[in-house]
Amino acid sequence: MADYKTIHGIKVKSYTTDPDNIIEGQVWYDKTNKVLQFETPNVTTAGSFRTGGNLNSARQSGGGFGIYTAALMFGGTDGSNRAYTEAYNGSSWTEVADLNAAKQGNTGLGATGTAGLSVASPGSANVESWNGTSWTEVGDLNTARDVMGSSQQSPSTSGLVFGGSITGSNSALHESWNGSSWTEIADINTARKSLSGSGDTTTAALAFGGGPPSVAVAELWNGSGWTEVGDINTARQQSASAGTSTSALLMGGENSGGRVAVAELWNGSSWAEQNDLNANTGANAGGGTTSNALSYAGNNGTASVAITEEWQGAGAAVLAWSSGGTLNTARNLSGSGGTQTAGITFGGGTPSLTGDTELYNGSSWTETANLNTSRTQLKGAGTQTAALAIGGRTPPPSTDVVESWNGSSWTEVGDLNAAKRQFAGSGVQSSAIVSGGRAGTSPTPIDDAETWNGSSWTEVGDLNTARAALAGAGDSNTSAIAFGGYNLPADDNETKTESWNGSAWTEVNDLNQKRENHSSAGTATGALAFAGSRGPAGPTGFTEDWNGASWSEIADLSTAQSLSCQGSGTNSLGLAFGGAIPTSPGYISTTEELSQGKTVKTVDTD
Repeated sequence: MADYKTIHGIKVKSYTTDPDNIIEGQVWYDKTNKVLQFETPNVTTAGSFRTGGNLNSARQSGGGFGIYTAALMFGGTDGSNRAYTEAYNGSSWTEVADLNAAKQGNTGLGATGTAGLSVASPGSANVESWNGTSWTEVGDLNTARDVMGSSQQSPSTSGLVFGGSITGSNSALHESWNGSSWTEIADINTARKSLSGSGDTTTAALAFGGGPPSVAVAELWNGSGWTEVGDINTARQQSASAGTSTSALLMGGENSGGRVAVAELWNGSSWAEQNDLNANTGANAGGGTTSNALSYAGNNGTASVAITEEWQGAGAAVLAWSSGGTLNTARNLSGSGGTQTAGITFGGGTPSLTGDTELYNGSSWTETANLNTSRTQLKGAGTQTAALAIGGRTPPPSTDVVESWNGSSWTEVGDLNAAKRQFAGSGVQSSAIVSGGRAGTSPTPIDDAETWNGSSWTEVGDLNTARAALAGAGDSNTSAIAFGGYNLPADDNETKTESWNGSAWTEVNDLNQKRENHSSAGTATGALAFAGSRGPAGPTGFTEDWNGASWSEIADLSTAQSLSCQGSGTNSLGLAFGGAIPTSPGYISTTEELSQGKTVKTVDTD
């Protein structure tokens, strides 16, 4: 049998403390505790839901198919039957070509958001096929009916539908699609409508729930017949579903108690309750896998809704902050850019104004050429080799000066249209945007926004809410977000988030925590908000992750910051550095790196 050295190319070494720079798969002997140890990445032990982007049109009892980042929702009712079709890109819905006929109670079948079927509706056997741009009528079902289950993750050329309602009566009918026509095959054992289904082939599917009355029955299809398997834990109907016959997810629905938020996971032999949806929702649609799924639209008990919820299954990376290299100059409110392993910071308060520039290589900071104009409360955009230093506070309260970094020196370029400080900024050296802040000596926050095209600044649409000491994220002057900050009175920290599409700002989902003088990293669809102050509540280490639609709290910084530290990187590989704390020594030089946490475990030798 091969030994450890043969497999991994290294010997088992002995240490009195955990070794530095552990190699993946490395095992070592802990001489202090007299055990073998190894390091393992931290992952979630249970799945959970978070808010996604809202549909443009609230409705219920429509069809859906696709995956987490490419889904389609079509038909449904908001009191009137609709032909609306909307496509999801992982963060927002876009209206696309309508169905040929308005309908509700239609069933979706398709493995991607670019190819699938809308099957039937009340009193109709009509089937329509989606090719990514438009709907075409194809072969009808043999029997008109609605609110069926389906092998939802099957391709558009091969799938199953089962159960449903025929003029209000429960049906056990089961039909198979071969890409051009439908064939009736073996019925399900329990006739029912408003049931859910999962599956990715015509030889393996799962049918579960349904009614009325609501049932917990689950049946498994093996290609020739249906067999009853373990019941779901909460009987219900009109639920969304995702997954396959061996790994399925059931989301929401309704029973005699009303709409429910309960989610259950099928592992091939039994159902287990999971973390619930955030809202009680029935008559919802969905799709995806048990690793990443969606529930969207539906009814909350009083009205049709436009909500989307995104499921991330167990096994997702658990992020954590850890110590990095120390800045050479302790500072706060500097400019920044780059990545976690190639960061840059410039300017700031020490507490006196500074033009110092430092570069980060993933472990240490190196001083390099200074800004031409020392300042604080500025913003940065770009990378370690191509950055912008924008505006800020100089001995006159605000400046319009902008400097460009080429990797070795700073050069003054086109000024802002108005001198300002404490604004949000994001983008790259050739395409950037700033918004909000304070102008001149006035304490009043502003709502102004300007974009940079590589040579000059242009005033564009204002923020919806004037704010100062806010933060931003984005990778161009056409895609950005601005969040947090304050308006007057000065301790009125904001949670507002606004999204920029190149022409206008739109208010989207708020931060979970009020904050000002905070920092950020990432893009308009994947960002971090961290540190800052919360008015009378004082400094915070709170970190929140933005997925393009909503904020979720994740691991806090080790040190709460009252005045902004700065950041760079992405929402999964972030870098936080500098800042200030309310007690001595005040201005700080610490750096923290956000990445997947790891835990040292002992080898079980029993």
